[in-house]
Amino acid sequence: MNRTFVDYYRCPEEFAGCFLHGEPSRHLGHFRFGPDAICYGSISKGAVQPSPDGELHDALKDAVVERWGVSLSFDPDQVVNNLRFERYCGNSGRHSILSGRLANKLYYLARPILGVGVRRHLQKLRLADWRSIRFPRWPVDRTVEQVHETMLHLCVQAQKGKRVPFIWFWPKGFPSCAVVTHDVEAVKGRDFCPALMDIDDNFGIKSSFQLVPEVRYALNRSFIESIRSRGFEVNVHDLNHDGRLFASEEKFFNRVQRINQHGRTFGAHGFRSGALYRNLAWYGAFEFSYDMSVPNAAHLDPQRGGCCTVMPYFIGKILELPVTTTQDYSLFYILKQYSIDHWKRQIAQIMEKQGLASFIVHPDYVLEARTRDTYKSLLTYLVDLRSKGKIWVALPREINDWWRARSQMKLVRQGNNWALEGPEKDQARVAYAVLDGGRLVYELS
Repeated sequence: MNRTFVDYYRCPEEFAGCFLHGEPSRHLGHFRFGPDAICYGSISKGAVQPSPDGELHDALKDAVVERWGVSLSFDPDQVVNNLRFERYCGNSGRHSILSGRLANKLYYLARPILGVGVRRHLQKLRLADWRSIRFPRWPVDRTVEQVHETMLHLCVQAQKGKRVPFIWFWPKGFPSCAVVTHDVEAVKGRDFCPALMDIDDNFGIKSSFQLVPEVRYALNRSFIESIRSRGFEVNVHDLNHDGRLFASEEKFFNRVQRINQHGRTFGAHGFRSGALYRNLAWYGAFEFSYDMSVPNAAHLDPQRGGCCTVMPYFIGKILELPVTTTQDYSLFYILKQYSIDHWKRQIAQIMEKQGLASFIVHPDYVLEARTRDTYKSLLTYLVDLRSKGKIWVALPREINDWWRARSQMKLVRQGNNWALEGPEKDQARVAYAVLDGGRLVYELS
């Protein structure tokens, strides 16, 4: 029951001293683990609730710290995986006449003849209740991080306050990470890609371009190579972006073969679905190394839910790089904001948990001066954070390579110290969790 904890921190298993006390009930539901972490799973003490909106039992009060370890009334592996894989969504009870499969099918059938203004109005109606959603927490949900940190706090207590070693989250000791991605939706967006690369290059930032391989616009090898030759990355964006990739199991498995073939043709290692539709149970059919389709808190996306984490995590063999900030479309046309204040608040919350700040900025939506200036302000802010050593700005493939290497590293004792073993160990740093005045803090060696 400590697998997700050990994988998250890459700490020696001897420090993961959490044990399940009692037999959890068969009922799945919501409870708390501390004041802010809303969990979904089963517990051996108290009762779970079908909704996250009411008074919830606090399982932290059931935790007991003893010399041999920490006893918990729930299985953290179950809870963390229920969040990361959005298994709580089927119990949310949130359904709208505008959010079902039939409504989705009708919308995409009519989309070619609907004006932009009509489409935006329908999208606003569909998302009208987003402010009333308590869970996941808006604008950034960090429940997975909170669960792991609370467990680590208890483990340090069980170690009588001794430092607990682990492998730091990012290479070279960077406090956090950021990635900029561009989903190319239509012909105008495709044609603006060279100018958008010029903008990114002016700020010294490389980004990835997700291209729709069928129907939306024509692609040729020279266009793809023109992106890659400049140091940018190319990934596959859905099949034809019609919103129906996950409409049925049969449809998905018919389409996924073509998607994988386009990935080989593009030389792409990553994938993102159209409109962030997803069914993680089917991801084993993808032949990509990583995916970027799962939102952190999907209040403003057609498919609600969210993975409740600001860190990458594995879905089988695929590494998920979650979308942890609000998309540009939602910022401009739903929230009606043309400053980066909202993005800055999200970045601050992500950085508090050493997380990944991932951005989706569409070439299609920064064609006008006002939205393009907002994007430039974001790049200016990221460059400033990078210059201060506060964030690692990386390509998706670089994050994928690092996270896979880190997952193979381990700490071994060398006298009174700890040493790193595994691939890319020269880029890694040993960190320690300690209690400072009762508060959990991290220290880099």
